[in-house]
Amino acid sequence: MGSDPIFAPLHFRNLTIKNRLLRSNISGRFDNYDGSGTATRLNWEEKFARGGVGAIVSSHVPISLRGRVMPGYAMMESDDRIPFWREVGEVVHRYDCKFILQLTHAGRQRDIPGVENAPYLAMSSSGKKDFFLGVRCRPMTLEEIKTTVQQFGEAAARVRAAGLDGVELHANNGYLITQFLSSAINERQDEYGGSLENRARFLLDIVREIRHRVGDDFHLQVKINAVDHNNALAFWESFGNRLPDTIQVCRWLEAAGVDALHISNGNSFPHPLQPPGPVDFKLAAQTFGAVVHSGDNAFRDLVIFRYAALRPIIQFLWNRVRPKQIEGVNVADTFAIKQAVQIPVICNGGFQTASYIRRLLVDGQCDAISIARPLIANPDLPLTFAAGKDQADKPCTYCNRCTVHVLQNPLGCYELSRFDGDYEAMMKEVFSVFEPR
Repeated sequence: MGSDPIFAPLHFRNLTIKNRLLRSNISGRFDNYDGSGTATRLNWEEKFARGGVGAIVSSHVPISLRGRVMPGYAMMESDDRIPFWREVGEVVHRYDCKFILQLTHAGRQRDIPGVENAPYLAMSSSGKKDFFLGVRCRPMTLEEIKTTVQQFGEAAARVRAAGLDGVELHANNGYLITQFLSSAINERQDEYGGSLENRARFLLDIVREIRHRVGDDFHLQVKINAVDHNNALAFWESFGNRLPDTIQVCRWLEAAGVDALHISNGNSFPHPLQPPGPVDFKLAAQTFGAVVHSGDNAFRDLVIFRYAALRPIIQFLWNRVRPKQIEGVNVADTFAIKQAVQIPVICNGGFQTASYIRRLLVDGQCDAISIARPLIANPDLPLTFAAGKDQADKPCTYCNRCTVHVLQNPLGCYELSRFDGDYEAMMKEVFSVFEPR
């Protein structure tokens, strides 16, 4: 590896990772309904640590039962979760890999509410439904905001108690923190709405609470969308936050004690920029039933997915802003943010070509990159780079079948062409995480 910038250690203020490759926040519904973890989760995280990434950012980990995106993801809402996450850390650390746990609250972006949340409206910054699912929601009270801020702090303290290496706040892609930050979503008239400073108050309150709970010597980073693109699918909606808004928020985050920034794009999920790629309508029609009761617009979406004559509607809307080049889709915005702050900046965006990653690092456009789908396709991609190859033999096709399957099926690579048409071989790989440890 020599002086390859990809494998140069990255020094954060409170953490050092062995290279510049992070696995981004992605996982399947591998855990128990009650939020407890499983051996499948251990297998899932271990295969990426074994594959050579410098750090793993967990999938979204809810800080409360009311705040989970959907059942089947391990939680961090109580002290009895600490032993499981300690075990996750121990497994990952065997490979000299760090583990950063991502804390989140779904807010109105509650894909599957679960039986425990079915009677309750989702909480959000305001009562505005999202365009995609149309989840009904209500504005949080000031007391609920205070409680949620405390829950983030308590969860972060548990992360440290579990011996993990840091916390990431999920402040992008439409979850609760985004719902406060975005001018296209936040319609509040109090101190948490209106001006950018007010809209950022919720996030900054959380940062300060976490610092109060864990101290100044524990790694804390924030994942944030550089630009909202709120009208990507619904062109009649307002655009939302633009890059100068996010740059200002990032400066405030740095001043508040955040150690790194993780940059993506789009203030919802799914979004043409997150994850960018085509839409498999046939597959969407098969799996979308899992969320058809979640929001007022979900049945409309299912009808569009199911009937071929209607599919050009969503195809047109999806392709309006879909990037022609997926790899590095967020580089320009990441570089703009990096120029405005002094802390390390991580760029997310379909990376799987060593020469391209190397050039970005040498040019100083980012300090590290994070990868999700290409690592699902090739968990040992860092080892491939270390062996001198520019790409994996069978690169990710960005087909997005992995993310569409996750609603009902195990997460994995479902691109049959990558398995030479052998369906059984594909299923063997997908189900490998369920093998006994």
